[in-house]
Amino acid sequence: MSDLTQKPATELAALVKSRAVSPVEVMDAVLTAADATQAACNAFITLDGERVMKTAREQESALMQGTADGVLFGVPVSVKDLCNTKDLRTTFGSLYYKNNIPTADCVAVARLRDAGANIFAKTTTPEFGHKPLTEAPLYGRTLNPWDRTRTTGGSSGGGAAAVATGAGPLGVGTDGGGSTRIPAAACGLVGVKQSLGVVPHDQTPDVFGLLAYVGPIARTVADAALMLDVMAGPHASDPHSLGRDLQGLTEAGAQSMDLKGKRIGWRTRMGNERVDPETEAAFKSSLNVLKSLGAELVERDDPFENTLPVWGPLTFSIWATRFADVEQKLGDQMSDTLRRWMGEGRSFGATEVQSAMEARTRLFRQVQSWFEDLDFLATPTLAAPALRADQNPFEPVMIDGGDAGGLRDGWYPYTHPFNLTGHPAVTLPNGFTDAGLPAGGLQLVGPWLSDVELLAASAAYEVAQPWTDNRPQLR
Repeated sequence: MSDLTQKPATELAALVKSRAVSPVEVMDAVLTAADATQAACNAFITLDGERVMKTAREQESALMQGTADGVLFGVPVSVKDLCNTKDLRTTFGSLYYKNNIPTADCVAVARLRDAGANIFAKTTTPEFGHKPLTEAPLYGRTLNPWDRTRTTGGSSGGGAAAVATGAGPLGVGTDGGGSTRIPAAACGLVGVKQSLGVVPHDQTPDVFGLLAYVGPIARTVADAALMLDVMAGPHASDPHSLGRDLQGLTEAGAQSMDLKGKRIGWRTRMGNERVDPETEAAFKSSLNVLKSLGAELVERDDPFENTLPVWGPLTFSIWATRFADVEQKLGDQMSDTLRRWMGEGRSFGATEVQSAMEARTRLFRQVQSWFEDLDFLATPTLAAPALRADQNPFEPVMIDGGDAGGLRDGWYPYTHPFNLTGHPAVTLPNGFTDAGLPAGGLQLVGPWLSDVELLAASAAYEVAQPWTDNRPQLR
């Protein structure tokens, strides 16, 4: 009981339900941690201390009266500031929306509240989540709690910094090209990008061209699975969610799979040339753990082209359309990086965008074909540990002393393929570098709608390679 901020959500929920601790005690501890995290890392855009303490007191009263309900009752949850939260400021990291107060929660947040979660803060994101470095004109730069000269990654960087430091056990992230998995890997956490449609996405204007996912950031697989289970299920706003009613997500995270006989393909390159030596060594060590659990490892060295030429035209043209009015009104108060990529989006012709859409289909078929004789695929999550916080997005990423290419194609070529294809992907902690940084993460990928099996395999790895005792120290 000495430090409630270090306990997983599953344990906190049980402690609250049994009245061993009060929701007020839990929230008070988390808000204290959040203050320290904010001072050190700048992880929050909005902290809602007064209101959430009022909610915690109401939850305490419900416990005493025997009316408490919900699997996350009394558990503090932060939400990335791209997701609408009723009566709680939602800025999208943009000066244009700095005073925006939504009148309704997005579907995922509403389900978390219905499960008893206490939404206590909005976490930082680059403007409209447009880049993997968490910084924006509205609030400045978010720093990695393991080394504050480094980035958290992005775009869910604030949520990752918060969960890593104990400022809430759960964070809602979004992932349009790796934006949950990148910061989770950079901060030594579990990040989930589920199969397309498992969690409804009711905020995107174009759901049929969807590349973005709302998903969990957590310290343990069981916490991520429980959170995903709460957010998952059909909703009329998202046609991809209709018929998606996966059973057993919570149980999968709590009961690890027997990996004996499971065929796990692996590859260290996905259209990239360079991988940091410590990152590659950590990945190979992770493979040995999977092998020790009985998995059969199969190297996949078939040709695979970097998917940025597919992801870029689709994503940049979406931004050019979606944020044109904001750009017109903000001018140079908008992030220069976003404006530059919007300009690139406007440069693509209709036939180029259509060609990218067709390439997306071919990519899906290629990836899905791998699972005809594989149960899972393993890759690194990042090609190197967290980059310097002042990394210029338009300058080459340097890995192992050499030019690895651009930020997207060089640092995280492993993540956006599965935004394009819709396959479920989980990043898991896989050790530290000699300098004390998370090594870059192990990414496990499964066939479409294999989310339950993927979480169970992740839980098996977690049992064999535990990581929850490691915590960054804020000094």
